Amino acid sequence: MGVLTSWAVRFRWRQYVKASLWIVPMFGLVLGVLLAELALTVDGADWPPSGWRYSAGTASDVLTAIVGAMVALLGFVVTIGVLVVQQATGTLSPRYMRLWYRDRLQKAVLATFTGTCAFAFSLLRSIESDSVPDLGVTLAGAAVAVSLVLLLIYLNRFTHSLRPVAIAALVARMGEDVFTTGASAVRGAAPRGDKTVQGDGPVARIRTGHGGAVQAFDVTGLVAEAARHDCVFVVTRLIGDFVPPGAVLVEVHGGTSTPDPERVTALVALGPERTIEQDPAFAVRVLVDIAIRALSPAVNDPTTAVQVINHIESFLHTVGGVPLPGRYVLADHHGHARLVLPGRDWESYLQLAVCEICDYGASSVQVCRRLRAMFEDLLDVLPSTQHPAVRAELSLLQESVEREFPDAARRAIAQGSDRQGIGGHRPPRA
Repeated sequence: MGVLTSWAVRFRWRQYVKASLWIVPMFGLVLGVLLAELALTVDGADWPPSGWRYSAGTASDVLTAIVGAMVALLGFVVTIGVLVVQQATGTLSPRYMRLWYRDRLQKAVLATFTGTCAFAFSLLRSIESDSVPDLGVTLAGAAVAVSLVLLLIYLNRFTHSLRPVAIAALVARMGEDVFTTGASAVRGAAPRGDKTVQGDGPVARIRTGHGGAVQAFDVTGLVAEAARHDCVFVVTRLIGDFVPPGAVLVEVHGGTSTPDPERVTALVALGPERTIEQDPAFAVRVLVDIAIRALSPAVNDPTTAVQVINHIESFLHTVGGVPLPGRYVLADHHGHARLVLPGRDWESYLQLAVCEICDYGASSVQVCRRLRAMFEDLLDVLPSTQHPAVRAELSLLQESVEREFPDAARRAIAQGSDRQGIGGHRPPRA
C-alpha cells in the first residue's frame, strides 16, 4: 500500500481540508478570474442595454472601488476570526477551534470576497478608452450585493452562535450524531455465534512507527485485512488515546499468514490531537471545558455552567439508553469475528461528563442543585443497569455539598434538586 494512498494519509488530508481557511477562498479566487474571462468573451454590442453601459472612467472607478472594498472586507472577516480565537482560548475551549475552522458559511464568505476581488481586478486590465466590459462591470456590482448579504448573514451568525450556550448546543448535537452513527454501525456488524477471540494469545503484535493521538479507524479496511489473513485484529488503544512511538497498536490472533504491519498501521489515523469524526467523547470534553471555564474564579459564571449541563444531560440520555459493553466485536460479511475495538462504557462517559464539573462547581449552590436534578432524571429514564454509576456520582455530589456547606441552612438549599439551578420548580417525586 503506497504511503501517499494509504487510508490514514487520506484521512489526515481530509481533516486538513476541512479545517483549512485558505483552500475554499483560493478556489473562489480562481473562479473569479475564470468568470472575468468568460464575461469578456460573451460581452457583445447588443448587451447589456444602453442604460447599463459605462464610460471607461466610470468602469475603472467602479472596479477599483470594488477591489478596495473586498480587500477591506477580507480584513474585517480576519479580524473577526482573531476575536473568535481570543474568545475560544479565554472563555470557551481551545478544543472548540477544530470545529470552528470547519464552518462552511465562513469559508463561503471568504471565497465570495476573494472571488469578487479577483473578478474585478481581472476586468480592470481590459478597460480601454473605446472598450469597456459592460457586462463584467454589471456582474461585479451584483457580486458586491451578494457579498454584502453574506456579510450580514455572517455577522448574524457571529453575534448569535458564538455564545457559550449556542456552542454547547452545537457540540452536543455533533457528539450525539457521531455516537448514534457509530452505535448503528456496530450493531450492523455484529458477528454470528461466539464473539470471543479464540487462541492462547496473540501470534503477532503490530507497533506504531510514530506517535500521535488515535483519530479514527478504517473499520472496513481493518475487517477486510483481517479476513484476508483469516485472523482477528484486537486494537489495544481507545479512540482518542495518545500512542507513543513503538507502542503496540494491534494484536493479531490466529490466522493463516502474518499481516504486513505497514498495511495495518496505514488503516489507523494518528494525529497531533483528537477529532470528533469517530470520537463522541471529544464532544463531551469540549462541553466540560466550557463549563469548568465558566466556573473558574476569573469568569465566575455558574449560570453558563448550568446551561452547558443541560446539553450534557441530553448527551448522557442518548448514551445511557444504549448498551455499552466496553468492547466491540465486528464481523466480516460471512459473520466471522474479525475486529475487536475497545470502547467506552457508561461509567466512563458519566465520569467524563460530571467529575470535573462537580469538583469546580462544588461551592456553587446553582451547579449542585442542577447536577442533582440531572442525576435524578437519569435514574428515572435510564435502564436499571446504568443506575449504579449514577448513584455513585450522586453520592460523591452529596459528599461535596456536605464538605463545602458546613452551615445547615445553606447545605439544605444546596442539596435541593432544581433543573434551572435556582428558581425552577421540580414536582415532588412519586
